[in-house]
Amino acid sequence: MINVDFDFFNPNPSVDYQAIKHLLVQLFQRDSELFQLHSLTELILSQPSIGTTVKTDGEESDPYALLTVVNMHMHQENPSIKALSSYFLQKSASSPALQASLQQLFSQTENHVGLVLCERLINMPVQVVPHMYRMLKDELEAKSAGNTFKFSHLIILSRTYHLSMEEESYLTNIKSDSASGPSSKKKKKMKNATANAGAPSTSRPADGIYSFHPEDECVKQPRDQESFGLDTRGRLMLVPFERFGEMVQNMGTVYV
Repeated sequence: MINVDFDFFNPNPSVDYQAIKHLLVQLFQRDSELFQLHSLTELILSQPSIGTTVKTDGEESDPYALLTVVNMHMHQENPSIKALSSYFLQKSASSPALQASLQQLFSQTENHVGLVLCERLINMPVQVVPHMYRMLKDELEAKSAGNTFKFSHLIILSRTYHLSMEEESYLTNIKSDSASGPSSKKKKKMKNATANAGAPSTSRPADGIYSFHPEDECVKQPRDQESFGLDTRGRLMLVPFERFGEMVQNMGTVYV
């Protein structure tokens, strides 16, 4: 077993540009070229007192994970935010209730919407994420007196993938065949260790769409019957800010 120390830092404008832009490209996948991510990266780095990066080799090294939030109202003229707002409205057309909520939020100025950006490299353990969200919650509470980070709602994005029934059946058969081999005892031990680590058990979603990052299931849970989710090669979750603390607490309980 290799022990790795993870250090948490504020976004660093001096060294983090390329790595953060890479994480954003990973988050937005094939549509990343639509959003002028250089502008979004510069916006993130212009507010280094908000958000967290995770590194393993000191502050001057590249971040392996990022969590931050930007105010979509205050930065509505930013080319990237403008493109993302239009994209969200366009893609939500298949969910009229969600689209109406977004249109209402984007068209007024009294209540501000925060865009939460969370992404990490695939080999980063989920256990770092609750700490990042807890620090973001503390930062937002500390800055609640001003309007820059005072939100009524948060838009949280996540990557998803889809498995057809045939693909899932195929993968299940592969796992069953592997478990019946000589190394089944070792695999079972690893599986039990993972289960005991706090990750929730999952069953197949009705639409066959899974989150790349398991912590995104915690983001979905606080949403009530008046909240909406959107799956189009990714998931957009609109979360009332008043539920953010509950979401962070739940995430910390599940992924210890």
